Amino acid sequence: MSGIKSDKNKTGAKQGAKKPSKNCFEPSRAGGGSKPSRPDPGLYLVATPIGNMADITLRALDVLTAADIIICEDTRVTKKLLIRHDISTPTLAYHEHNAARVRPMIIERLKNGDVVALVTDAGTPLISDPGYRLTKACIEDNIPFTILPGPSAPLAALALSGLPTDRFLFAGFPPSKKSARKKWLAELTAIPATLIFFESAKRLASSLSDMMAVFGPREAAMAREITKLYEEVRRAPLDELATHFETQGPPKGEVVIVVAPPDAIAETGEDETDRLLIQAMENLSLRDAAEAVAKASGRPKRDVYARALALSGKQG
Repeated sequence: MSGIKSDKNKTGAKQGAKKPSKNCFEPSRAGGGSKPSRPDPGLYLVATPIGNMADITLRALDVLTAADIIICEDTRVTKKLLIRHDISTPTLAYHEHNAARVRPMIIERLKNGDVVALVTDAGTPLISDPGYRLTKACIEDNIPFTILPGPSAPLAALALSGLPTDRFLFAGFPPSKKSARKKWLAELTAIPATLIFFESAKRLASSLSDMMAVFGPREAAMAREITKLYEEVRRAPLDELATHFETQGPPKGEVVIVVAPPDAIAETGEDETDRLLIQAMENLSLRDAAEAVAKASGRPKRDVYARALALSGKQG
């Protein structure tokens, strides 16, 4: 590691003298299997496997072994990984339900000079978990922290999707209720980037159907059980994916959805605008449909809303 450094000058350090970092973090295991040297005090964000237990770095194993404590979402999940790699470091649960209570305890340990490793159940910490509040608290208290990069489900799914990778947006989990989900998706319609979503298997078909209603038949991919024995990637337009999972039922395992970006936006003609509005109003409110079509068509929102009123037969 390039060395965790605090923003504060260390008391008693000689000016001009450069103290070498204990933790450049090249694994040093002379004699094979010896305990790694102790890292500098601070918080270490440690990426862990998203499926295949072998997908963990040597640096991650060294920090997890040498840490004073490992903070994790679910101690039962993390202990499976630790047992696999013969690591006996104590663990402490830290998740959205206890974060406000546990976070001050973690900060106190960090202030006292502990080496604290933060992991998520799978993948890179801070992605769809409360870890970012912990790093924010570290910044406020001038506590050093760094990242040990590694597996990430959104990036793995993007790579497997076959869709453009030059610009992308990770949007997280869509809302669970249909009306809220459609409105939320409509806000993403015109973003000129590949979109990445997490979704539960049981809501996969309904989410894909709503994506089809809002985005149209864009190319997409569903990736599940990434890096595991039954890894599956299904690539097809959104309407085909929605139909498949409505027919087959929910798949097993963890699911990531990747959706292609919109075509380059150019102002559409009136006939095409009408077609888009009619399609959008089948699934969205008049106002939301007008907003989505205005973004997708490049036409002024006021004009599109007026046309939506006319098509719906309402008086403006």
